[in-house]
Amino acid sequence: MAVSLDDRELVDWTVFARVRNELGASFVRILGYFREDGVKSVAAIEAAMHARSAAGLVMPAHTLKSESRQFGAEPLGDLAERLETTARDCLESHDTPEAMLALVATLRPLFERTLAMLEREANPLVERRQRTA
Repeated sequence: MAVSLDDRELVDWTVFARVRNELGASFVRILGYFREDGVKSVAAIEAAMHARSAAGLVMPAHTLKSESRQFGAEPLGDLAERLETTARDCLESHDTPEAMLALVATLRPLFERTLAMLEREANPLVERRQRTA
């Protein structure tokens, strides 16, 4: 991503709060699934890029896009969508995904920063401090 984002800009906190309220006690468990799936998706995207496989990029990018947006992680969801769309375009044009290398290189750091913010906010101690402040 060309623009450097402040950590607080990595998540739409209104969406995050709504999802947290909707999921209730299941929120932390679902966030754990996002962590697990996200780690797998990022690794699969990197492996597909290394193998120059546009087809291998599509599904993990799609999964990461959907799950990121579920928690309000819009910049991560946007990057995953760009990867998915570009990979699909490569498939249609029978092209290889080398042009996506710079985007893929930004994925892991963005995922890790975003996940850290989500997990920090999901921490019950953080929630308690905010209530008493």
